[in-house]
Amino acid sequence: MRIYSYNVNGIRAALTKGLADWITREQPDVLCLQETKAQPEQIDQALFERLGYQGYYYSADKKGYSGVAVLCKQTPRQVTYGMGIPEYDAEGRALRVDFDQVSILCVYVPSGTSGEVRQAFKMEFLSRFAGYIAQLRKSHPNLLVCGDYNIAHEERDINHPERQIGVSGFLPEERQWLTEFISTGMIDTFREYDPRPEQYSWWSYRGGARSRNAGWRIDYLLAAEPLRSNLKGAGICQQAVHSDHCPVFVELDFKA
Repeated sequence: MRIYSYNVNGIRAALTKGLADWITREQPDVLCLQETKAQPEQIDQALFERLGYQGYYYSADKKGYSGVAVLCKQTPRQVTYGMGIPEYDAEGRALRVDFDQVSILCVYVPSGTSGEVRQAFKMEFLSRFAGYIAQLRKSHPNLLVCGDYNIAHEERDINHPERQIGVSGFLPEERQWLTEFISTGMIDTFREYDPRPEQYSWWSYRGGARSRNAGWRIDYLLAAEPLRSNLKGAGICQQAVHSDHCPVFVELDFKA
């Protein structure tokens, strides 16, 4: 089972850049999308159906903003929209699909780059999200939490870390939150297979950052510890260029 996570920075724009062709080539079993920036009626759902996917969409109340979606080849036994926390659900931040052997939660963590108000909003989100996941894992132990976390965890996850001091997304308190979140029994699946630095999933559109690989790794597939024996591989698809992000994936094997 191959599960991909991709911040598409506008699903309609990504489709004009060949997203559908990429899906056809990669054939993900589950594709979690963040920052769709579209209401369900603005998304060409029939296109994804022709590609063999059932789509589930959770948009922000504000049009053209935020939003998550999950495309699945198989029908989930349950789909849960939001976290039950109104101020975050209004921004379309989380969507979960449950299968018999794994539950997959697609999350789009807020950015704090626009100023102090949104940074405070982000930190409060992270605190409440950690509590939400802790409770969810009691009933859904085989949980995969994937998406755009908007945090570069370690110095090897960001270009020139010495230049990023005080920058949202690399603040000590954000990095500490992610360290503590992982320490609760979550696995950074990419790092299980690839310890190298300079393996990024996001690049600014400014200054030719992508061509210089001046990026950040802020997209993660974090697996709860009970899934460790099912991990078979993980990676970053840096060749995909439909967004300022690129997809990340994990492969799980549930064979007896």
